[in-house]
Amino acid sequence: MTQAIATNTSLYERDYHEWVENVVKNLRARDFDRLDIKNLIEEVESLGISDKNEILSRLATLLEHLLKRIYVDMPQEFNGWERTIREQRRRIKRSLKISPSLARFFVEVFDYAFEDALDEVRQEKGYKSVTFPHTWQFSRDIDAILNVNFWEI
Repeated sequence: MTQAIATNTSLYERDYHEWVENVVKNLRARDFDRLDIKNLIEEVESLGISDKNEILSRLATLLEHLLKRIYVDMPQEFNGWERTIREQRRRIKRSLKISPSLARFFVEVFDYAFEDALDEVRQEKGYKSVTFPHTWQFSRDIDAILNVNFWEI
């Protein structure tokens, strides 16, 4: 019974790595008739989704630490927050350099990322007495978000 199940499953389902090697081999050989088009399309689409999710996640983390650095008066924490801000900015810039079209997505998801960041900082015990704004109070320009130290303004 197990043997029948294994032979009825596709290579994609049985061994993803081997499936990728096969796809690459067939593409290089221009053997398009042997390509697993259905799964190949799904994989390529998921790459775009993965890139977008990374931008959203990194932007939310960046905004969360910007909120802390701007509104929370805990000087002993400033260095750590600023380190996280620099790291998230660096990684977002790298993603945008590789895929500049993701800048459009950055703008589209800004409000969602801000809501996630705001929700996160409001739930942290140490910041219950801090009044965070309901909306982002600074420039939403991508260059500003990725370069301006808003706590110095």
